[in-house]
Amino acid sequence: MIVQHMLWEAGRMLCPLCGQRKARRGCPALNQTICAVCCGTKRITEIACPADCGYLASAREHPAAVVRRQHERDLMAVLPTVRDLSERQHHLFFLLQALILRHEPLGFARLIDDDVADAAASAAATLETSARGLIYDHAPQSLAAQRLAGEIKAAAGEFATQVGAAGSALEREMAAVLRRIEQGARNTRTQLEGGETAYLGLIRRLMQQSAAAGPRDEPRSPSLILP
Repeated sequence: MIVQHMLWEAGRMLCPLCGQRKARRGCPALNQTICAVCCGTKRITEIACPADCGYLASAREHPAAVVRRQHERDLMAVLPTVRDLSERQHHLFFLLQALILRHEPLGFARLIDDDVADAAASAAATLETSARGLIYDHAPQSLAAQRLAGEIKAAAGEFATQVGAAGSALEREMAAVLRRIEQGARNTRTQLEGGETAYLGLIRRLMQQSAAAGPRDEPRSPSLILP
């Protein structure tokens, strides 16, 4: 009975999220005690942290050194992609990135950076062709890239409607942004760890940092502060 009680106590102290580490932090969002690792890695992204959470406030004021270094590497990696973009292009860039991160491939397929690059390249080529007065739908090779390219093209059309603009000038502007996304998806793996999803990981972290930068009840547009 004593052994069973000890095992029960040990199990009860484990983090309910990972089931591996000891639960030491009271989480007001989950009303449970979780481990420090899950608190740090799932904060904002998977846990809807309230604005008055002490751990959230502390992380914003005093980010860990490893987090600061990762953020610096991320900025250096994304800088060539967003450098010299206009305000509208910058806004469009992050709208498209959010769409890419929400994209769900069919079945058990997994979206990788090459799919993102191919989808962005085909959508850009279609817009570039249209800007020259020709209608031709460029299609990438893989099914995952084809489906993502279709969503990107539809989003580009919706953006044109929302801003009340159309024509070859806007198409060239959109194509330029998509070429930047293609460039980033093809080159990021040489700068950051993450293998075939290094770029997707980079963009996900940047979007998460943007979301964590202010109160959750205030609508925010993703942004970067670049040197």
